[in-house]
Amino acid sequence: MNKFKKFLSAFGYFAGTWTGTIIIVLFLIFFVAQSFVIPSGSMKRTQLIGDFLFAKKFSYGIPTPHLPWLEIPILPDFNGNGHLIEGPRPKREDIVIFRNPKTPKIHFVKRCVAVGGDEILYEDKKLYIHFHDMEDEASIKAAYPKAKIVTLMGKLWAVNPYMTKYPGIQYKPEYPGNSFLLLTQYYQYNKEIDVTPIKVEELGRTLFYKKVEPDHYYMIGDNRDNSNDSRFWGSVPYSLIVGKPWLIYMSIEFRSYDQVMNGNGGGKDHDKLHRVCPDIDIASKACEALWNRQRYTVRWGRVGRRVDSIEYEAPIE
Repeated sequence: MNKFKKFLSAFGYFAGTWTGTIIIVLFLIFFVAQSFVIPSGSMKRTQLIGDFLFAKKFSYGIPTPHLPWLEIPILPDFNGNGHLIEGPRPKREDIVIFRNPKTPKIHFVKRCVAVGGDEILYEDKKLYIHFHDMEDEASIKAAYPKAKIVTLMGKLWAVNPYMTKYPGIQYKPEYPGNSFLLLTQYYQYNKEIDVTPIKVEELGRTLFYKKVEPDHYYMIGDNRDNSNDSRFWGSVPYSLIVGKPWLIYMSIEFRSYDQVMNGNGGGKDHDKLHRVCPDIDIASKACEALWNRQRYTVRWGRVGRRVDSIEYEAPIE
């Protein structure tokens, strides 16, 4: 007992020093939890711009630690999989924090819609998924309602399988058009995308197709028409998986009227403006005044909520 008291006393003294504080904070950031802020509308309305959240760094193993802000690894990738300690893989439906394959210093947060071996067909407002481990009719019907199951190209597919379960999955674009049209334009102009056009005879039209690589995860934002995601830059390998959103510790509406109206500086959100100004023109001075009156308000209904519980509820603004 005396040794334990001496240890606590020594630890308390160490923690009270500048060096001790920095080491403890870095330990927590590297291995336990890290703070992130939602910067875009790609996950609305499950997660909103201005949500400040903690992410569990140990959900999928322990990723190789990086210096905060600089995002420089402080240790080699000993295992060749981006993790000091290998752990469980992301599952379908998980909301995951990861490093973007094209720009690894930038963290993204999306929903894992498919895992290695799964196949995807995408068209406007519809996401079809063929689950590689649900090849027989009984398996897929046990997991999803009959109304969501279709047969295409000799295989069983689930249509928008997660939208009923998670109310935040919606099409709320913040720009004219939609992601299907954007993918089509990218393909026509020879811009790099991750999906391939394929004619689906049963539907009589062309959809975009992808088969997910082994130990990779297909990440798509809940706000699919306003999401820069795997459809454009590819599946995410396990080596870039960081963690899982855990707790929203603050949620605040900080965007200016100019941002939400015109997108200047990011965050164009006419859907939110229409809810703040339901009976007046969102481009009017009166609407601008209403927005400025509620700017910087805290979304108390979201503060202190766990992400894995809030995603099952009707979106809380």
